[in-house]
Amino acid sequence: MDSVSSSSFLSSTFSLHHSLLRRRSSSPTLLRINSAVVEERSPITNPSDNNDRRNKPKTLHNRTNHTLLSSPPKLRPEMTLATALFTTVEDVINTFIDPPSRPSVDPKHVLSDNFAPVLDELPPTDCEIIHGSLPPSLNGAYIRNGPNPQFLPRGPYHLFDGDGMLHAIKIHNGKATLCSRYVKTYKYNVEKQTGAPVMPNVFSGFNGVTASVARGALTAARVLTGQYNPVNGIGLANTSLALFSNRLFALGESDLPYAVRLTESGDIETIGRYDFDGKLAMSMTAHPKTDPITGETFAFRYGPVPPFLTYFRFDSAGKKQRDVPIFSMTSPSFLHDFAITKRHAIFAEIQLGMRMNMLDLVLEGGSPVGTDNGKTPRLGVIPKYAGDESEMKWFEVPGFNIIHAINAWDEDDGNSVVLIAPNIMSIEHTLERMDLVHALVEKVKIDLVTGIVTRHPISARNLDFAVINPAFLGRRSRYVYAAIGDPMPKISGVVKLDVSKGDRDDCTVARRMYGSGCYGGEPFFVARDPGNPEAEEDDGYVVTYVHDEVTGESKFLVMDAKSPELEIVAAVRLPRRVPYGFHGLFVKESDLNKL
Repeated sequence: MDSVSSSSFLSSTFSLHHSLLRRRSSSPTLLRINSAVVEERSPITNPSDNNDRRNKPKTLHNRTNHTLLSSPPKLRPEMTLATALFTTVEDVINTFIDPPSRPSVDPKHVLSDNFAPVLDELPPTDCEIIHGSLPPSLNGAYIRNGPNPQFLPRGPYHLFDGDGMLHAIKIHNGKATLCSRYVKTYKYNVEKQTGAPVMPNVFSGFNGVTASVARGALTAARVLTGQYNPVNGIGLANTSLALFSNRLFALGESDLPYAVRLTESGDIETIGRYDFDGKLAMSMTAHPKTDPITGETFAFRYGPVPPFLTYFRFDSAGKKQRDVPIFSMTSPSFLHDFAITKRHAIFAEIQLGMRMNMLDLVLEGGSPVGTDNGKTPRLGVIPKYAGDESEMKWFEVPGFNIIHAINAWDEDDGNSVVLIAPNIMSIEHTLERMDLVHALVEKVKIDLVTGIVTRHPISARNLDFAVINPAFLGRRSRYVYAAIGDPMPKISGVVKLDVSKGDRDDCTVARRMYGSGCYGGEPFFVARDPGNPEAEEDDGYVVTYVHDEVTGESKFLVMDAKSPELEIVAAVRLPRRVPYGFHGLFVKESDLNKL
């Protein structure tokens, strides 16, 4: 964000409190705005070049207390009359019609602590290894996606509404560089050129009919005056990453994928929105599944109108195959993830979905996404290579609401499927009060012949953002690495589960807590020797970003996946904090070179 607009947002949007977080000398200055912490300095270019001198970013005076604040030296685009008018109308809506009245959409709450955005990008910058050494298996890059609003929000803002920013630590021969770049989506580019937010926030911008009508009219006016064209996409690309078709994609389920690449220096470049030669005209899931044996990728999209679910796949060369619409899903469900086996694809129809009753929206207000307590969750199983939905089978699984799937596999010669997934015990809090959500990892077995469903918990802990060794995707796997909610969306540690243990046993076999005031993100498993078919399933490393909220310092941790305490084998101090985010991916060096 440029210095002028940054000053305006800081002084007019939030009341300023100029208490500073305790920090080490190597950490960037953090400014606390109410409860939101915002970084206000230009990144260093390279720690090794700054031993004797520091880059001195430009400063600005806060008009309230004249405290000097560091600010990125950016120029504000000239605002047109139409932009100024629309911004004024939006301020009226935010102030009088739809203020951020709930914590889940109040930016002072949502952007607190390390959920606050970094206000500028970070070019490739050397990192300091402060413990151990980086193993050769990590030659490549770990890239994590997450929301980072380009402009500080002036009205309702949900955690899911931020622009996608990629944080990539590139490793080569034991040395590491960090780079943080926005995914240059159509939305990002339009708003950067305009100098202000233009497109509505999907998760927080339509709270009740009055707000929806007001924001809908404003959106229509912006489209009609040519501020943006929704045909070019309104997605954020802020959720995850996937590597298939010899391309690396940044994904968000409201739009097409965005192809990105890492340069040799570790910089991140956005190539552009990708439609697979015109075959993918609409959105797709942020959690496609690539079969490690066949190289095919399986995906889906969901929406508010029939067919509420559409299944499709890409062959090993990346060519999209024809859609398989699923009309037997009879209501719009929030379908974020799915699972595949060697023979099947498994979908979850849960109690979270679009609120279709307009009267409820008028009387109760709130988000258009809500829970239907009268609905019984179902699991749908369809042959992986189905040409239509005729062989789709649905099985009721009361109380089983999943947002993420961990893994699945076939048993009994393909007559049964097993699914491992975190069950959200209080689904009604998923969007509004994530701190009240408890996710219980369960193992569910479905007999496809008799229709009998059996299930049991694997661990009583609050666990989500779980991963496996990617080589075992869709096949029977033994180990799961899951993030510990404390409470969600903050993650205080990681556990290793052995799902082969008995039905009544706690499957936890290893644990690593990050320590007081330290929180991390989704873990990711990297095999020590991915080309060795004889390697043990857990022979590798668990990696993640961790942030210390007391010192303001972020680290990249490498843990030994086989050790009983997930022993830290390497820790890298990052040159700038990495905000909490969503999903990540490790890409080995040989694959990076093909992009």
